[in-house]
Amino acid sequence: MTQHAQPLWAQTAEHFQQALAEGWAKTFQSFQNLDLGGLTGQHPPAAGNLPAVHFSPDKLQTLQQQYLKDAMELWTQSLHGTPPVKDRRFSAKAWADNPVAAFSAAAYLLNARTLMALADAAEGDAKTRARIRFGVEQWLAASAPSNFLALNADAQKKALETQGESIARGIQNMLHDIRQGHVSMTDETLFEVGKNVATTEGAVVFENELFQLIEYKPLTAKVYERPFLLVPPCINKFYILDLQPENSFIRYAVSQGHRTFVVSWRNPDASLATKTWDNYIEDAAIKAIEVTREITGAPTINALGFCVGGTILATALAVLAARGEKPVGSATFLTALLDFTDTGVLDVFIDEAFVKYRELEMGKGGLLKGQDLASTFSFLRPNDLVWNYVVGNYLKGETPPPFDLLYWNSDSTNLPGPFYAWYLRNTYLENRLCKPGQATVCGQKINFGKLDMPVYLYGSREDHIVPIGGAYASTQHLPGKKRFVMGASGHIAGVINPPAAGKRSHWIGPANRFPAKVDDWIQDATEHPGSWWTDWSGWLKSHAGKQVAAPKTYGRGPYKAIEPAPGRYVKAKA
Repeated sequence: MTQHAQPLWAQTAEHFQQALAEGWAKTFQSFQNLDLGGLTGQHPPAAGNLPAVHFSPDKLQTLQQQYLKDAMELWTQSLHGTPPVKDRRFSAKAWADNPVAAFSAAAYLLNARTLMALADAAEGDAKTRARIRFGVEQWLAASAPSNFLALNADAQKKALETQGESIARGIQNMLHDIRQGHVSMTDETLFEVGKNVATTEGAVVFENELFQLIEYKPLTAKVYERPFLLVPPCINKFYILDLQPENSFIRYAVSQGHRTFVVSWRNPDASLATKTWDNYIEDAAIKAIEVTREITGAPTINALGFCVGGTILATALAVLAARGEKPVGSATFLTALLDFTDTGVLDVFIDEAFVKYRELEMGKGGLLKGQDLASTFSFLRPNDLVWNYVVGNYLKGETPPPFDLLYWNSDSTNLPGPFYAWYLRNTYLENRLCKPGQATVCGQKINFGKLDMPVYLYGSREDHIVPIGGAYASTQHLPGKKRFVMGASGHIAGVINPPAAGKRSHWIGPANRFPAKVDDWIQDATEHPGSWWTDWSGWLKSHAGKQVAAPKTYGRGPYKAIEPAPGRYVKAKA
């Protein structure tokens, strides 16, 4: 086959170059007629209301010339051997051993680079340009030759070596995933909540229709007198903070001598379909603070909010402050948005039409299905969290290896429609929470300027859900003594980084200096090797009071142990 392919290619070089030029022209035409509404799954805008998108003729000419130059170089390389391909999707030896497959991969990468350059060359408002780029990225990720058995040399090689067994297993895997409703990222049969994830010893000491409150068994003879309450995000399950003993943030906090409580959110069903943001603030976050104080007898507690849990915690504290109450002595916010000016790639989904559609759909009642939310987050990193598993599970018939974090990632949760609709409008769309007096929650005007307790703020440098600028922006709204720390990696891996692993770095800036822009803070920050947990632990201990004898039993008074941790709520499936 290889002996005859080169002469055939050489004979058609002129036609190939002509086809490239024609395809290029069609590409430009398609971009000029692009339906921007379709990029985000929304209904297209009304006629005459399409965002204006223009391309500089000079940029187009430069891109076209570069494309033709690179295409001819690729052609020349293919005439003399296998063209080099540098991409993880095509790294298997089978791609390099097959000249046709190697050429298809190299041609795809050339087209992908050019289309992304074309997207970047679009001239229009920032949101339209971001939507174009996002849409092109999604299309390119889906159209990679590695995603198709007819083009994937590695999958074909495996099918031949296994005499078709890999294809049969792939079909079985696909049918299994269709039944379960999502693509398998790990072997989910190997994990069980409470058995080999979420195993830190404790007990549920309170519950209502929205959450269970878990108290954890002390691991030290003495504990700090000021208890510690964690408020995790309600868009997924709390045990991201308690995966395995060696990477459990909860266990780490307990081991440092903190009497630790955690909110375990209920996975909403139809009975919670009318619950609002106010309900989650009053009946969950504020209630958890109240119960923690009553159980421990402490006048004030320390609290932590992670991701959306941080937004909920800050809102609850602002409601309490408006009532003249300050039951929290210090607060930690991990990758949390209080100011939604910088929301990163998620901004491409949000506009008035989209939010109004969600309000009409479920603003008065209904559920946002957990799988819809999980799919949205997965497609923010389509190659890593979608197509990688499509190829492995279905084309190669592989079972993904066990990975606790990906098991948690697949354990999705629903959201009440009214809660979700309020959150969309007042945060991502109108950014009202950080504007004093602009948002009303539980009958109170929200003003983060009243939260004068010491705060520890953490952001991850490569976070695509809460960009580092978004996490840092909280420093401009909280008036108390602040400490901001930036960690390496992303939204989850940056946070779940135990000291014993010796991985990654964190950065700390000069004390009490918080310029308006995060880039200015980063310029003056100092890098420290390893986990940020130790820095946070030292900070929290300075706000935890004296040490007292650890309690011998769970709960207190009317609050008694209901069931062992992690409780029933976290085990409910969406």
